[in-house]
Amino acid sequence: MAHAPPAPTNLASVLDIFRIAAFQHGRSRALGGRAREIGCWSPAATRGPAPPLCYAGWMIRWAFHRWEEALHKRGTDRLVRDFDWGLDWLDDLPDMPGSAAASPAAKLEAYAAWAVTHSEQFFASTDAPGHDLDRHGHLRFPSEIVTPHAENNIVHARLYRAKEDRGRAVVVLPQWNSDADGHVGLCKVFNRAGLTALRLSKPYHDWRKPHELQRADYIVSSNVGRTLQVCRQAVLDARRAVGFLHAQGYSSIGICGTSLGSCLSMLTAAHEPRIKAMALNHISPFFADVVWEGLSTRHVRQGLDGHVDVDTLRRIWAPISPQPYLERVRHIRTLLVYAQYDLTFPLRLSRSFVQEFRDRGIPHRLAVLPCGHYSTGKSPFKFLDGYWLTKFLVRAL
Repeated sequence: MAHAPPAPTNLASVLDIFRIAAFQHGRSRALGGRAREIGCWSPAATRGPAPPLCYAGWMIRWAFHRWEEALHKRGTDRLVRDFDWGLDWLDDLPDMPGSAAASPAAKLEAYAAWAVTHSEQFFASTDAPGHDLDRHGHLRFPSEIVTPHAENNIVHARLYRAKEDRGRAVVVLPQWNSDADGHVGLCKVFNRAGLTALRLSKPYHDWRKPHELQRADYIVSSNVGRTLQVCRQAVLDARRAVGFLHAQGYSSIGICGTSLGSCLSMLTAAHEPRIKAMALNHISPFFADVVWEGLSTRHVRQGLDGHVDVDTLRRIWAPISPQPYLERVRHIRTLLVYAQYDLTFPLRLSRSFVQEFRDRGIPHRLAVLPCGHYSTGKSPFKFLDGYWLTKFLVRAL
């Protein structure tokens, strides 16, 4: 019976794992990404001693997965919310023959099919009629979509101006449940590199969060229709943020998003002609599959179980998934980033997304982080991630 290697117990052993991870990652890139497909070793399938490098790779994966689980467990405020189809959140359901007698799932599937086919209409946006920008760079403007929560209907963003940006700016969308300081450090790195940054607060986050919420549950939850509508709202808010930058005189505009922010950035870039470059930090072709399989959304999956299957959910959430819009980003300079040991955006989903770009011949750059999802925000990986994102956007804009 194979035994798992002991967990690292001190800084030196953790650094050793990082060094081996970096070596393995470099070796994989040198072999054209085939290192983990050639001569890979599994302790359950092989007798005798493991090849040193292969065993090291298995040990690193095990250690990172344990670390990801530990980081995930630090959050103790997750709630399993009741399932709801959320039809009341969709005020533009198409009126189709026989729709009155259709099941909620069938109505939502028909709506989603219409939304994908008519995505220009679904994500249609106008620039904000007005805005308020204070001396601290705090920007406010009305959201395109009106929700039942007044706090959520005002978009908040913070503008970080570079001294010499040469008309270049980036809209920054942090990860799900990011607090108000999330990605501020990255914005300041962008500033040092000569890029102005507009850090956008997503719906139901920080200033936009009603008092009833501890987490940003209403943007990703077991309320199917609400999730669809609020993610749509986030895209329209991002388009208005681009409109603000354009009105300020910025002519070369990019977008950078992490995790959920990455998905929303892709949707925004696919429908906003003023975006020239996008950096997608953690990637998947389908919204539903991340929710269904991901570590961070286990509590959401619990609320969905027994009410809807993943295939149906994938069809309903297709309008807020990147996959249907790949051809729309062919002209946009693109960086794809994923993490080798990610449990939130499972590796197979990230790799399949990259393969879609390759199969379609869509130009892109690729960076693979030798860490997991949560650990991307930890040293030293956050510095490596920030370097790749900054280097790409400086060159692309």
